[in-house]
Amino acid sequence: MPATREGVRGAVITGWGSALPEKVLTNHDLEKMFDTDHDWIVDRSGIHQRHVGGLTSALSIESGRQALEMSGVDLADIDALVLATTTPDRAVPATASTVQHALGLRCGAFDLNAACSGWVYGLINAHGLIAMGAEKVLLIGTDTLSNITDWTDRGTAILFADGSAASVIEAVDGPGQMLGWDLDSDGSAEKYLYAELGGNLLMEGREVFRRAVRIMVDSATKSMKHAGVSIDDIALVVPHQANIRIISASMDRLGLSMDKAAIVLDRTGNTSSASIPLALNDALDNGRISDGDLVLFVGFGAGMSAASAIVRWTTTAQEHTK
Repeated sequence: MPATREGVRGAVITGWGSALPEKVLTNHDLEKMFDTDHDWIVDRSGIHQRHVGGLTSALSIESGRQALEMSGVDLADIDALVLATTTPDRAVPATASTVQHALGLRCGAFDLNAACSGWVYGLINAHGLIAMGAEKVLLIGTDTLSNITDWTDRGTAILFADGSAASVIEAVDGPGQMLGWDLDSDGSAEKYLYAELGGNLLMEGREVFRRAVRIMVDSATKSMKHAGVSIDDIALVVPHQANIRIISASMDRLGLSMDKAAIVLDRTGNTSSASIPLALNDALDNGRISDGDLVLFVGFGAGMSAASAIVRWTTTAQEHTK
């Protein structure tokens, strides 16, 4: 995949929002449901609790409204709504249409399913729309994995959860935030993590772990090469919040310490398409990202999909250079 080309109109994120269901399911709650214990779950995953409940549309509406209000944009100026999700409310129509109507938007709206890589896929697609003339895009990552989780299977039930996070992306008269990106997929690995229509998630954990670390590091390395930066230039990594062991192994192979990773999975579990933007929003709200910082987004998901992007952070919708 190419670097962001010279002369292409770029974009910046100017607003963000998050939504989590009210119901919190702790590891101690899971102890009452099947043979497991809190310490085992934390050791294997890094997760202490997760949020469950609600519809993908409802969570998307909440996070989307927050992002729109923060950015201060006129609703009439939103040209597209991209909803990254693998758990739509219905087979047809796209859940993005439900969200669009509730938010009062008059624009194109579509769902994007790249599993846990979905938000980064959406971020790159949003930049592509802006390069082709769109002015403002609302990007939302939402999943309600509790609806397709087998709550008698401790191998998956300890991991998956529900959540949503949204970003408003606005055009700038210059290169914008994104410096380089990478999209990838290895369809031969789809059998290791999947759910049939109407069925629950099935996962071969060891194989997913082995492949996830490799594909995350490979995608991140490609994005840095395309952007012309090195690992030493990265201020913060915002990874998919799947499992603390996967994140730790990936950071180690990239040559970065864990204190440079944005982590929320201890509180949220694996929220698939929502996990990277939830971690981004948490980092922003806690002052972990400053203007000028280089941020690496990187994730993997069922498929096996992978995606990464390098951005130079700013929230100012004006021209800036590398």
